[in-house]
Amino acid sequence: MSTAGKLWGVGLGPGDPELVTVKAARVIAAADVIAFHSARHGRSISRSIAAPYMRQGQLEEHLVYPVTTETTDHPGGYQGAIDEFYEQAAERLAAHLSAGRSVALLAAGDPLFYSSYMHMHRRLADRFDAEIIPGITSVSAASAALGTPLVEGEQVLTVLPGTMPTEELTRRLRDTDAAAIMKLGRTYPGVRQALSDAGRLDDAYYVERASTDREKVRTAAEVNDADVPYFSITLVPGPRPTTPLPRIAAATGDTASNSTAVPAEANSPGEVVVVGLGPGAADWTTPEVREVLAAATDLVGYTTYIDRVPHRPGQRRHASDNRVESERAAMALDLAKRGAKVAVVSSGDPGVFAMAAAVLEESADPQWQDVPVRVLPGLTAANAVASRVGAPLGHDYAMISLSDRLKPWEVVAQRLSAVAAADMAIAIYNPASSQRTWQVGAMRDLLLEHRKPGTPVVLGRDVGGPAESVRVVSLADLDPADVDMRTLLIIGASTTAAVDTAHGTRVFTSRRYHRA
Repeated sequence: MSTAGKLWGVGLGPGDPELVTVKAARVIAAADVIAFHSARHGRSISRSIAAPYMRQGQLEEHLVYPVTTETTDHPGGYQGAIDEFYEQAAERLAAHLSAGRSVALLAAGDPLFYSSYMHMHRRLADRFDAEIIPGITSVSAASAALGTPLVEGEQVLTVLPGTMPTEELTRRLRDTDAAAIMKLGRTYPGVRQALSDAGRLDDAYYVERASTDREKVRTAAEVNDADVPYFSITLVPGPRPTTPLPRIAAATGDTASNSTAVPAEANSPGEVVVVGLGPGAADWTTPEVREVLAAATDLVGYTTYIDRVPHRPGQRRHASDNRVESERAAMALDLAKRGAKVAVVSSGDPGVFAMAAAVLEESADPQWQDVPVRVLPGLTAANAVASRVGAPLGHDYAMISLSDRLKPWEVVAQRLSAVAAADMAIAIYNPASSQRTWQVGAMRDLLLEHRKPGTPVVLGRDVGGPAESVRVVSLADLDPADVDMRTLLIIGASTTAAVDTAHGTRVFTSRRYHRA
């Protein structure tokens, strides 16, 4: 019988990946399974923090809450739905532990401080070995952002949830030296009222997303109720600040000097421009895009793409993991709202499986209605690969992403079948990754139901980059082992021909359609 695996409750700290402890980073890298929670939108802050320490090949358990604050038709109501979710989530983790796999369950902040981890711990720690790795709490991060002592001497700090009734919150604020109020978001109007009723509003401060690139620090009185996210905190320090608070806007209107503050130019509103660098080669970046990149105060994007942009003194670079598109878009819009000229950087064309859609979707939120957003085109990876062999996209064609991260495989398969039946060439983006290895074979088998085995297939890898390779094979001979995330595939139509020449294979899809 196999030995049961170990459950790790991994505290990740408040948001900055550099505040993850050495032990937490080691356990994340070594674990067989990485588990994390998110709301139904699917974006997990915990996973994004841990991403730099994860390794290829790890199993992932994405535990999606059925409800957060919304209503539910569950017979047990909100609490019944949540309890049922925790039971089912615990059994999913138990299956891994029983099979001998170690599980690192990620927790923002500290695992035992207002964290979802404790619900799994209660259900699993009596059956499996469990160890908790403490993390820096949001209270500590917010206090550091504020830059003034929170308590000193014999003063008492009271931590309060903003979900408490306003009257009770008022009473407790009156009776303590210092306070940290958690769980804000939609509770902020009641929190502000309690601070006012307790006579503490003038001494209270608001910190949003402490330690991250989107950190904001304000006086509690000046915060707009509609702009408060859940991941924010209100602090009432015990000792009166005796030094200037470095990240609070002064009464004269000086700009807060936090890490994302932007020195807005007079009569110069901010904007977001989503740009495409083209695929790989620097020569494929358009002059229009180069001009915007040079003028930007801030660059936002996936680390690999940001690294392709030359450094410019004074320009801020906000690089992040490739799986946090919505968070990246919100950060860009927030920077622009405060006066920054932001370039959101994509590879290829930003409107083709890239950041333009994410930015525009996020910008539909009313809070960004005054932020200008532009999109500048770039050379697509499909056109770049096609050019290396001729004109395989010379007639009607479709672009399909093989990734099932944002849409189910059933939808991918349905679209492949429809395009194949319509006899169009197909450019396949995101064909495989370290964790997605079977889709290429499934795609090949599906297309062979509609295409001849000898149909030309172009495999273009790192086109325009230092490791460029381009090959032409038949559809029947397409080997999934030859395809990775840096490869783009072009599948020919019935009118696509491959011709061997003295200078290599040339592929084209005729613009003349020969009817049978």
